[in-house]
Amino acid sequence: MTARACPSVMTFRAALLDMDGTLVDSRAVVEKLWLRWAQRHQLDPELVLQTVHGRQGQESMAILLPDRPEEENLRENREMLATEAVDTEGIVAVAGASALLAAVEGRPHALVTSADARLAAARMDAAGLRMPDLRVTAEDVTASKPSPEGFLKAAEALGAAPADCVVFEDSQAGVEAGLAAGMTVIGVGSHAAEFEPAWAVEDLTEITVQPTPRADAFQLVLP
Repeated sequence: MTARACPSVMTFRAALLDMDGTLVDSRAVVEKLWLRWAQRHQLDPELVLQTVHGRQGQESMAILLPDRPEEENLRENREMLATEAVDTEGIVAVAGASALLAAVEGRPHALVTSADARLAAARMDAAGLRMPDLRVTAEDVTASKPSPEGFLKAAEALGAAPADCVVFEDSQAGVEAGLAAGMTVIGVGSHAAEFEPAWAVEDLTEITVQPTPRADAFQLVLP
């Protein structure tokens, strides 16, 4: 099923933005490290790559190694996060990300990512992107995407009802999280439409943000 055709303009009160794959193209380093992990555990590389995008690392490990103790997943994920935070080679901004962040500056918005705070800061900096004042990272939630917890926390902090929020996501887990939160989801990237967001775009250059007379709202224009 493809994303539905969208009206030209819609009004929202808050924008909730995923990081990896949505604002930041980190696919090369993410897949390099997870393929190394897959080899170490003798797992199917394709299955690993299908599982890890959008989720916290320990959640992916629990899916892929269901009989392994949770403490081992947590320990190994801490090690992977530390490696990821210093391996920023090849990380760049997704097309249109900087312009989108500039357009929502001064309007209610937040970063909602499965990365921890250290990794989020490292990747946003490596991509040359402004870090939103409000961010919900791995440390702030009890459950990873596709749980809607992170998006709901961000909306509450911004004082916006879920129905007034627009989510920008690239992964299946992220799209499902946004939909479960009762929010409008825009899928970003060549495969995003497969996950049935409300709308899908190839990249963020297809999105225009327009101000409204209200300081706590904005209009979103899609092709």
